Amino acid sequence: MHIPKWAFFFDFHTMPANPDVGKDFDMDAITDWFQDCGVDFVAFPARCNLGTAYYPTKLGIPHPSMERDLYGDLVKACHAKGIAISAYINIGLSHEEAYRHREWTTLRADGHMYAEPFGDSFFRQMCYNTGYAEHVAGMVREVAEWYDVDGFFFDCFHTQPCIGAECMEKMKAEGVDHTDSVQLNDFNYRKMLAMAKRLSETARSVKPDMLLYFNGIDYRAQAELGSYLELECLPQGGWGYELLPMVSRYMRTLGKPILNMTGRFQRSWGDFGGVRTAPSVEYDCIYGIANGVPPNIGDHFHPRGDLNRAVMKMDKEVYSALQPLQPWIEGATPVVEMANIVVADYPGYGWFGGDRPQRKNLAVQALKSATRVLSELKMQFDNASTASDWDAYKVLVLPDEVLIDDEMGTRLQAHLDRGGAIISTGKSGLDEAEQSDFALDAWGVAYKGDDPYDPAFIEFEPSFTEGMPDMPVTLYEKGTMIEAAPGTEVLATITAPYYNNMWDGRQGFRYTPPDKTTGRPAVTLNSRVAHVSHPLFRTYFTSASLPLRQIVANLLKRLLPEPLTLAPGAPAFSRVTVTSQPNRRMVYVLAYLPESRGAGINMIEEPIDLLDFTVSLRLDGRMPKKTYLAPSGEELPFTIEGNYATVTIPHVRGWSVLVFEE
Repeated sequence: MHIPKWAFFFDFHTMPANPDVGKDFDMDAITDWFQDCGVDFVAFPARCNLGTAYYPTKLGIPHPSMERDLYGDLVKACHAKGIAISAYINIGLSHEEAYRHREWTTLRADGHMYAEPFGDSFFRQMCYNTGYAEHVAGMVREVAEWYDVDGFFFDCFHTQPCIGAECMEKMKAEGVDHTDSVQLNDFNYRKMLAMAKRLSETARSVKPDMLLYFNGIDYRAQAELGSYLELECLPQGGWGYELLPMVSRYMRTLGKPILNMTGRFQRSWGDFGGVRTAPSVEYDCIYGIANGVPPNIGDHFHPRGDLNRAVMKMDKEVYSALQPLQPWIEGATPVVEMANIVVADYPGYGWFGGDRPQRKNLAVQALKSATRVLSELKMQFDNASTASDWDAYKVLVLPDEVLIDDEMGTRLQAHLDRGGAIISTGKSGLDEAEQSDFALDAWGVAYKGDDPYDPAFIEFEPSFTEGMPDMPVTLYEKGTMIEAAPGTEVLATITAPYYNNMWDGRQGFRYTPPDKTTGRPAVTLNSRVAHVSHPLFRTYFTSASLPLRQIVANLLKRLLPEPLTLAPGAPAFSRVTVTSQPNRRMVYVLAYLPESRGAGINMIEEPIDLLDFTVSLRLDGRMPKKTYLAPSGEELPFTIEGNYATVTIPHVRGWSVLVFEE
């Protein structure tokens, strides 16, 4: 199986009315471009989401204006130059086929076959319990047998639940109540997984080492289905700049090859005339590399084959700047000592139905914020699922919404027994079944229900005031009431407002100053378990209140007094990550700052310059012989003090890679 290192991904969605499809594709010029960019893996549609194919299919609908084997020609050209190529097939969308076979489409739970607005990408969706399943599996086999492709990218796998005849009969046979949204969505998810299993078996029956990915199936559910994972994340196209940090640190824990798919578009997919700045795409790529995730740049080919010279120039500029790092990327693994615990798998389609989407959204907000907080504090961490091995982590963080069942409780106690520490916030730590108290005595607190104050304020004890303002600090989100057990240290307490934010029929109580302390604990520490009564991370996500980040910093000074990296004086927006190879460790320093412009478009127009950036790496018995910048090899002096080696990088422009060679 080919493991991609530097990849391109191409959409090629063309309306049936589009003339000249494939007419001017110069395969030599295109693959020369790939080679110039150092690309070793490409994905290109064999059939797009409009439902037309770009090869002379005997089963599907060749695009009516295409007069060549467009996909086949590209496969030959790529393979002739040693470039692996995957076949994109959209599974959940196939508009032309849906138009001709309306019996293949979903009948949505509201009784409509088409959703409004008509004409967007998702207004028709395909049902995998119809004849469509046999049809698309046949096309997969057709492509696999004809072209010796290296893999398949199956897109838009998640579709809306269906109450058509085929699905209704299956639900009836399985005892599924279609009026219950949880049961309906769970049935729909099982349908998706069954379809993915069928396509996986079909592709692998032709070529067992296919590179397979199912976009729209939760990552953990792809353990046996697929062979690698991709994170589709166009930060200016709706995904935002908080997603890549959160998900990259999660997907790298799942034991599969991975790719970080960004895109060249100013807005989102299909933005033919949009091109981002090179520094913004470079940031996406180097961030992934710094976290063990190779890059993949997304694009959309012109139907006729016109080459966008500006995009080609940007792609080459970005990859040419980063590819000299390959000797320090090859086989490198992230070095971590902490983990945020992940409740909801990504993308989280298994969480549809009932109140699960709301619970998932709260958990995702908390996880995004916990990722940001630890990144701003320059900590080295994963985002680890409840199924992951936690043995490597010294500190586990349970952000806001992590309820504990019996199995998890046993694992958390084992973590504490081997000397680990825990930070939990909000409702994290409560017993999942009853949610009436904390699952483990190790928390050292009792749960007393919801906090009655809105807003509540927090005041810090003298031993916990470092970096804190000398005043009551607002907790903008409602939290819980807790009571400290004997022996539990109280580090901060709750102060009540005069009255809650409310409407009493006469006045809107918008001005709610703090009144008196309640004495109730807000932050506690019981041996190796710290707990915050309120949803600290979600509150930081919605308010960016810096004292909340400082709470985490002060707790970590107690629970992890010698972190892997130190960067005193570093700006909060800078990022520091560590990877390791035999006999050397690499410290990545990133300096980019997305800026919100106009209607809220976040942009990176240029990298940031940092001067005299000082960073320390804990030795852990690995004594460096020299330190230098990669890829230039410029040596920098280092000092050893205590358990740390310290280096000052004279100038960071966007990124620097500092190598500690042993």
